[in-house]
Parts: sequence; C-alpha cells; structure tokens
Amino acid sequence: MIRHYYFILMLLISSLLAPQANATAIGSLKSFIHDTRTVRANFSQTLYDKSARTLQESKGTMLFERPEKFRWTYEKPYEQLIVGDGKQVWFYDQDLNQVTIRPFNIAIGSSPAALLAGNSAIEDNFELTELGVQNELEWLEAIPKNKESVFEFIQMGFSPDGTLKIMALRDSFGQTTVLAFSELDKNPRLPADSFTFTPPANADVISE
Repeated sequence: MIRHYYFILMLLISSLLAPQANATAIGSLKSFIHDTRTVRANFSQTLYDKSARTLQESKGTMLFERPEKFRWTYEKPYEQLIVGDGKQVWFYDQDLNQVTIRPFNIAIGSSPAALLAGNSAIEDNFELTELGVQNELEWLEAIPKNKESVFEFIQMGFSPDGTLKIMALRDSFGQTTVLAFSELDKNPRLPADSFTFTPPANADVISE
C-alpha cells in the first residue's frame, strides 16, 4: 500500500481559530481561483496524530494547472509522486516501485486538489466558513458536502495580499496534516509534460 500520508494532497490545523471581524479569506480563495491558471510552489508537510504528536515530516514541490491538472512531488524523506490529468490520478511510490491508478473524480472529487485545480464552483463541493485573522493570515474552513469524503474539513490561510500560505486537513482517522507553501509562483509557464505519467516498465501497477 502507498504510505498513508499521501492523502494530501493532500492537510489541517487541529487547533481551531477564533473568528474575528472583517475576515476576507473566502474572497481571497475565490480571487485566487479566478485569477490563477497555473501555480508552482514548494511545500513542507507535517502529519500529526490525534494527540498532536508529529508522525512524519516531508518536503516537495507542487504544480497545478486549471482545470483539474496537478503534480505533487515528494522529495524527502521518501520519493513519491502524485499526478492528475483530469481523467486519472497516478500515485507512484518509488521505494515500493508501485503505481496506483484511480479515476480522477473518485480520487479527488471533494479533496484539497479539487479546491485548487477544479473547474466547478467552490460551493458545489464545499461549505465555506470564515474563521477570522490569526498570526496575520486570513483563514477559512471548507467542509466537503460529500459525506463519504476521507477528511472532515480543510482550513486555508491567506496572506493580506491574497497569497495562499497554508492548507490543512483532518482526515477521518483523526490525523492532521499541515502544508506550508513557499515561493508560490502564480501563472508560470509550465512544461507540456508536467501532468503526464508513464509507469516504469518493472513497476507493480494497481488500477482501481
């Protein structure tokens, strides 16, 4: 099995934020989606258990192109890759030499990737709530409307200029993943093959 932490795609802050007046996180999210076709960024990811103990830390890079294309590359401590082309999603674990292929709509229908790279209105898949300002970031919470979602909610933090800084998620097992983005570049020109993937010839391929 691919290590559980890939469900990042996949993120969250377990300590909920106290609402404050004049928060505009939902507006920042909608502007981010409306004005941003492609993104390139670095990320650091931390997985916590129910008691807020650190289980795993990882780093990598993220690319996405709207609509519905993305590429998450985990570089440390394990090399893993998640690629979506709008039809399928490939999960490649290099250490295990294993590829799992899933239909796109099943893999990310109401996932964090759907928030960033989806082509439908945000409210189609999520209930959005302002959480206020904390540590100079504007926060919102997105609760998936799909009751079978693998996570309970996402929280997103934006800087005052509308830059996405943090995404976070609590999954159905009570674990919390936090992703912090850096060097986020909006609308860069991305290589044409960024969102394609061919399994290695000797890899174990599982289709779901």
